[in-house]
Amino acid sequence: MVTTLHGTPVVPGLAYGPAQVTVSAVPEEAIRTYGDGGHADDVAALAAYDAAAAVVAEGFREKATTVDGATAGVLIASAGLATDRGLRGAVRKNLRAGEPLLTAVDRAVEQFVTVFTGMGGLMAERVTDLRDIRSRIIARLVGEPEPGVSMPTAPTILVAADLAPADTAGLDPALVIALVTERGGPTSHTAIIARQLGIPCVVGAAGVVAASAGRQLLVDGATGTIEVDPDPAASSARVAADASSRAALAEWEGPCRTADGHDVKLLANVADAASSAAAARGPVEGVGLFRTELSFLDRETEPSVEEQTLLYAEVLAPFARDGQHVVVRTLDAGSDKPIAFATHGDEENPALGVRGLRLSFTDQGLLDRQLDAVAAAAERTGTRTWVMAPMVATVDEARGFAAAVRSRGLEVGVMVEVPSAALLADRMLAEVDFLSIGTNDLTQYTMAADRMCSDLAHLTDPWQPAVLQLVALTAQAGQRAGKPVGVCGEAAADPLLACVLVGLGITSLSMAAAAVRPVGAQLATVTLDQCRKMADAALAAADPSAAREAARLVDTSGA
Repeated sequence: MVTTLHGTPVVPGLAYGPAQVTVSAVPEEAIRTYGDGGHADDVAALAAYDAAAAVVAEGFREKATTVDGATAGVLIASAGLATDRGLRGAVRKNLRAGEPLLTAVDRAVEQFVTVFTGMGGLMAERVTDLRDIRSRIIARLVGEPEPGVSMPTAPTILVAADLAPADTAGLDPALVIALVTERGGPTSHTAIIARQLGIPCVVGAAGVVAASAGRQLLVDGATGTIEVDPDPAASSARVAADASSRAALAEWEGPCRTADGHDVKLLANVADAASSAAAARGPVEGVGLFRTELSFLDRETEPSVEEQTLLYAEVLAPFARDGQHVVVRTLDAGSDKPIAFATHGDEENPALGVRGLRLSFTDQGLLDRQLDAVAAAAERTGTRTWVMAPMVATVDEARGFAAAVRSRGLEVGVMVEVPSAALLADRMLAEVDFLSIGTNDLTQYTMAADRMCSDLAHLTDPWQPAVLQLVALTAQAGQRAGKPVGVCGEAAADPLLACVLVGLGITSLSMAAAAVRPVGAQLATVTLDQCRKMADAALAAADPSAAREAARLVDTSGA
């Protein structure tokens, strides 16, 4: 009997091969040998901690230079967390209380883990990062190599309880042919990086670590199933057929149209000049999400308007073409993306706190300077530039932001991440030129479920009918107003869900560049009427699994 496990599908694709189970832990013998470290006093112990943390942080920064886009931003954020003053303060307090250094570090990290977990939301995503940083710092202190993924020498399926950003960044898709984790949801760091790399991925698969050691796995990133020790010949045949299908996708060059000629704009999510230039070489019609905050995660002070202008111009320039545009999101700082010069500290629940546009409520100058820089970059490059604000909850907020953007001659929109924005979409569109749905946060806030809690992965799935209903309400408002409504969250990268979104009335889809061809090729195989039937079937389903299956049945039947 073949054992079949189930998780949340993240990146479609089939992979068959041996499991490599990753355990991120420092050898117990090295910890026992280290003991109290032999430090003269708490000052010497803290100095040793500072030195180890600095080396770990520098390792993250060095790795960030070898990647781009969201991956680089995640690593830079981890570097900042490794040398976080609050964490250091907790270590110092524990040392002064007489604890040995390793215990002081462990207790300090667990203190923050408890706080972050209690906050829920985006802050809970940092728990994996914190524990990874603890292991790396302790490894440096005891003289061991930092733990993490060992790069395989042959094609392997990487299995872990969870994977930290440093584990997934820089993976070679030719050797790591699939990722499977026990924890995490569809918007976790592992999921985001897997999409960027185009590696089949399943998360939230309970029991997969114990079941995988020394076994062969067949991973289906479209359905979320993991078969343990399946029939080798049948598995290889399925993978070969999938590989042939994926090779055909690589030939797709756009523009994106359904089989009956309905146009859909496919756009790229970018974070910096490198990812923008790379996206421009692919079959996209512009940028649907420029995450400006990822350029500033390691900045202690706010960059000048001219510094920002130069940075933005490098991102805009590759798309200074007829018919293309770039959507710039103003700073989405706060919560899981703390920026020293912008973020409010000591919030009890930062995921529901002062983040995104809300930062401008107490510091309008921060927003004004960024808008000045965006306008200057748009004029310098000649690129058609749209600007949108994150975390907009009221019509008054949309109206105020629109006035600030239009005074600089730019087109203006807001993100629909808060359910109130979806419910008020008609009134929002009376104030702005477009809406962009951030499905990651919209799902989290609609379902009141922490995105990183694997026990709640079924709730944080963008296929949730309640989430799709809010997407439908927003898209219908766009149709009535004759204004575009796009999706820029991770949901847009799912080829099957892309069909559903188009059926709901979405006019553009923005995603990691690696996902563009699979999505475009999938949409080319269906008619607009099929998309609408897939959307109706998904909306009527009882849960995400049923919604996927209902949409897939319509797709395969051609009904």
